[in-house]
Parts: sequence; C-alpha cells; structure tokens
Amino acid sequence: MKRVRLIISYDGTNYCGWQIQINGITVEEIINRELSRLLGEEIAVIGASRTDSGVHAMGNVAVFDTETKIPAEKICFALNQRLPEDIRIQKSEEVSADFHPRYCECTKIYEYKILNRRFPDPLNRLYTHFVYMPLDVEKMKAAAGYIIGEHDFASFCSAGSQAKTTVRSVYALDINKKDDIINIRICGNGFLYNMVRIIAGTLLKVGLGVYPPEHVKEILEAKDRYQAGPKAPAKGLTLVRIEYNE
Repeated sequence: MKRVRLIISYDGTNYCGWQIQINGITVEEIINRELSRLLGEEIAVIGASRTDSGVHAMGNVAVFDTETKIPAEKICFALNQRLPEDIRIQKSEEVSADFHPRYCECTKIYEYKILNRRFPDPLNRLYTHFVYMPLDVEKMKAAAGYIIGEHDFASFCSAGSQAKTTVRSVYALDINKKDDIINIRICGNGFLYNMVRIIAGTLLKVGLGVYPPEHVKEILEAKDRYQAGPKAPAKGLTLVRIEYNE
C-alpha cells in the first residue's frame, strides 16, 4: 500500500464544487471515478481544499491510498487521458503514509480577479467578476493592510462553518491592477468558509467608496458576519497553490 499525492487544476464552471454531493457533479466525484477505473480498485481521494461551486484551482491537492504497481509519478499521465478537459493532474508523487492534505501545516494562496471596465469582456466572463463602476485600487490597498496578520475572522465567515476556531493568519494581501483586471492575491495558513470571497466583497465596497478603508478594522473587531461586505461571486476565485512545510 502506498499513498499518492496529486496536484490538481480545474475550471470549476461546470462543477458543484470539489466535495461530493447529491445535487450535482463535482471534481472529487470525477477523480474518484476515473482513478477507480484506472487502478481497478475503489479509490476515495482526500482533498486539501473543498472549493465551492464555480471556484477554480491551479493547484489543489489530494491524496489516496492504493496497491497499484504503477509508479506514482506515472499515474498523472494515465489519469489525464481519462479526465475531462476541464480537469487535469499536474503532478503525482508518492508521499509518506502519514501525510494528510488538510492537517499538515501549510500555506494557501488564492487569487480573486475583478474585471473593472465599462462593458463586460466575453473572453473573461468565466474567470472574473465584472464591475462597471470605477474602483479606487489605492483605497482597497489601504483597507487590505488591516486584514494582514493574525485575527479572529468571524466577520468574514459564512454560516455553516465547522471550524473549531475562527482565528487565522493572513501573511500577505496584495492588490494590483493591470489593464482592466484587478487581482487580489491572499496568502495565509488557512481560510474559513467563504472567507476569501467575503474579503473580496468587502474590499469591493471600499473600492466603490461605500466603506472607508479604516472601516475594515471595525469589521474585524465586530466579529459579526453582518458587518462585512457581501460574498463576491465564485467565478472570480482561483486556488493558486498550497505549499506544505515538509
């Protein structure tokens, strides 16, 4: 028996998120099905991040145990031949039997993209959130400064979270604009349910002038979800990568 780690990228447009559920097809379901067929044994992967419906990934991580004699590094090639075009395994490798993608210490990096222009761009419609009103990026950057650090992020967590604590550390939060696209890049030791999308929605309120940048500090201190901005749409969010401290 060996444990294999997969680095997975996918376009989340056509999926009801990562985790298997009864109301629609998911990325986890597809990978389990095709791995089981490939290896001739029942496979159930364990994913690192349970991305929501419509959220994309460049580097989600999952592991599974198998008795196959296929070398771990070759599994990605065989599996990619079976997967739909919007899911691809970027790497497969053997890891220690005690490696767990959700419980091992790691850093997660997400990006949220906003298309800020007068009219929508059809070529960016699946991967950005369109906002036609001008956004003040400098004010958004000022607001982002209050989010960096270790805080209780209860105000930025949707109901239904099963987290034991709402304290998290955000190591970096960078906001840059290139042409018409504003990119919010956030790096931390873990994120609560919908946390990144609520942060993005709150920063949008700042960019629109609804909140002053310093109001973000008050939102954090309130520890009340109703004080923060709305949850930004899923399609603008991408899980970039997960870095493990191995």
